[in-house]
Amino acid sequence: MSSTTTLQKAGDPSGNSGDTQPSDGLKAGLKNRHLSMIAIGGVIGAGLFVGSGGGIAKAGPAILISYLLVGAMVVFVMRMLGEMAAASPNSGSFSAYADRALGRWAGFSIGWLYWFFWVVVLAVEATAGAKILEGWIPAVPQWGWALIVMAVLTLTNLGSVSSYGEFEFWFAGIKVVAIGAFVIVGMLAVFGVLPGSDNPGAGFAHLTDAGGFMPNGWGSILTGVLMVVFSFMGSEIVTLAAGESEDPRRAVTKATNSVIWRIGVFYLGSIFIVLTLLPWNDKSIVDKGSYVAALDSIGIAHAGQIMNVIVLTAVLSCLNSGMYTASRMAFSLGERGDAPKVFAKVNKRGVPTAAILGSVVFGFAAVYFNYTSPDTVFSFLLNSSGAIALFVWLVICLTQLRMRKILVREAPDKLTVKMWLFPYLTWATAAMITFVLGYMVYDKDNRETVTLSLLVAAVVLVIGVVRDVRRKAAERV
Repeated sequence: MSSTTTLQKAGDPSGNSGDTQPSDGLKAGLKNRHLSMIAIGGVIGAGLFVGSGGGIAKAGPAILISYLLVGAMVVFVMRMLGEMAAASPNSGSFSAYADRALGRWAGFSIGWLYWFFWVVVLAVEATAGAKILEGWIPAVPQWGWALIVMAVLTLTNLGSVSSYGEFEFWFAGIKVVAIGAFVIVGMLAVFGVLPGSDNPGAGFAHLTDAGGFMPNGWGSILTGVLMVVFSFMGSEIVTLAAGESEDPRRAVTKATNSVIWRIGVFYLGSIFIVLTLLPWNDKSIVDKGSYVAALDSIGIAHAGQIMNVIVLTAVLSCLNSGMYTASRMAFSLGERGDAPKVFAKVNKRGVPTAAILGSVVFGFAAVYFNYTSPDTVFSFLLNSSGAIALFVWLVICLTQLRMRKILVREAPDKLTVKMWLFPYLTWATAAMITFVLGYMVYDKDNRETVTLSLLVAAVVLVIGVVRDVRRKAAERV
């Protein structure tokens, strides 16, 4: 049954009857503990561990403001998405909501762009994991490890949604424990009360003792924003997964309400620890990575290998979630008639096998191009998907503006989660995202990424509009 038909029969603008069991054939196989850990771990990507050093080198301690700005933007976007997802848990999440609020062309366009983003991420993360594994077991070539991790996690996702949830529970759990331990141990070292620490503990002095809090000026904050914004991608996964949980509305509400402390502790907290343990211009932050440099300063043995294990866990978590997310978006598109119908079919375990395999095939192809044509085909794939996260967030803002009116008119009782200061904060968030995209065009290091991403988005958008026009014309005949 299509989502439109369900909508008409149930009289529910959410397209959901309110039952905890999904009505689209998917199984409610995710437990509350799975959803809780997916929500917590979803904001901790490999980019936090690997990419934060570069941001610190560019902006100094002021990178905290960059993280604060992006973190606030993500909190607001998640609040908007939480409002819609709590009213209508759906495997298509924002794509399904855009379909309803803005038009079929919008749901089609953002759904396929999001799918494209994640299948490219599969190749990036598979390669990152393969590099670590090759360092441990060089007898297996890097491309071999990439295929192995892709194959293992594909089988996991094909097994059942509970298999995905269980793997992600432990992957995310390791990340959460690691960051939590880092913050606690680091804070003790900062104040010089950690037994056996090699770091004398300077308190908060390092935030200003190397050229001040903002050593490279105000512009460095904006540069920092561009460097950290993509490490937040993935926070929205919980709203897709909620549709296959035991209690979707409760899961979404809990995840939305906790996003503030998650970003505060894991991002701002951990980066704050790095900046208080070491001067921002310490070369080891870039050479070794910010977290390894901080652990080394304390005197923790084998810090590099410890961080490799954590980064590998983050990579596998991202791969696992990427396969799940891409396949569920393909499933939702198929269900709405915007992708091959076979994508909307599930097996007896409630798993959309064709949607998973279709997504993974593209992921395998991207891995292949990463090794055979890294500077041409794969470079294009990477750059043309780079800004899609921001497009998704912008569409969520615009969708929520319309969906609020629909829900107030047709199902006000489903507004259990509400965006703060609506509509002003929604418009302000949309303006900030637009500003970041504009600044990417201005910034020479990001110009190619945003230009190619806009080009791909324009092509998909044109296809979506043409399909919509033809569909409407056929309905009038």
